[in-house]
Amino acid sequence: MGGMLTGIKVAMLGGDAREAILLEELLRQGAEVQACGLPEVPGGGGYACYDDPRATVRGVRVVILPVPGVNSEGRIHAPGSQQPLYFNQELAEAIPAGTLVLVGVARPLLKEMATAGGWQLVETADRDEMAILNSIPTAEGALMLAMQELPITLHGSRAFVLGLGRTGFTLARMLAGVGALVTVVDRGAADRARAYAEGWRAVAFTDLAGVIGEADVIFNTVPAQVLTASVLAATSPGVLIIDLASAPGGTDFAAATAMKRRAMLAPGLPGKVAPRTAGLILARLYPTLILECLERL
Repeated sequence: MGGMLTGIKVAMLGGDAREAILLEELLRQGAEVQACGLPEVPGGGGYACYDDPRATVRGVRVVILPVPGVNSEGRIHAPGSQQPLYFNQELAEAIPAGTLVLVGVARPLLKEMATAGGWQLVETADRDEMAILNSIPTAEGALMLAMQELPITLHGSRAFVLGLGRTGFTLARMLAGVGALVTVVDRGAADRARAYAEGWRAVAFTDLAGVIGEADVIFNTVPAQVLTASVLAATSPGVLIIDLASAPGGTDFAAATAMKRRAMLAPGLPGKVAPRTAGLILARLYPTLILECLERL
């Protein structure tokens, strides 16, 4: 029986255990997959493997890049590849205009190439359904890091969550669930009201410096520098800061180091702490997304 992607040619460039699980689902849905730089997939058959990324994208309608995407030097995230993979100009020229390109996060280099090449570039990490589902392994991973690093239990700890977006909300609920005393910090009055309705203390960022000295642990989800040197100066010397925002995060890490505050940047936790779950999320969302995007071309 054919699947929803029957007859659609897809190239997968790089990836880790998440993309390996996605590949299995694409095959199950009938896609014709050409891959380069992926980890070995259980069963190992049903798709074409290439060493050359340019050969991999030949004749496809869809190119799938890993969730972390391509770094500023053009290197594709491919920890399972025997050789580094690069998204260079030669590869870009091999992808025709109108091709659908899916990536978790697109950095400026990839965006510039997409504009020049006329591709339909779709960033998936910030789509609501994916971000909400990924907030679960992100929050679990954040709690794991806190439990490893703190000399106290999370139960009864004074935990601050900066930002009540999709990740922040899930994280605050989990912290409350283990008995932490949760303070949520957000700019929006409506979000602070929502936090209050959940039984958490809610504080505006303008008032953060006045209360942050209470925190045993601070989780930041805001992708802008909110933990500035002046705010960090008001924190307790024993505080633990876990920054979950995309690099470079929302913390002045140089100031934190100078003040001897423990601060760690921990983006991309789903793929690190729960790669199978993260892969199943991709497998759940990508087939439908591919069809929706191709219909618009």
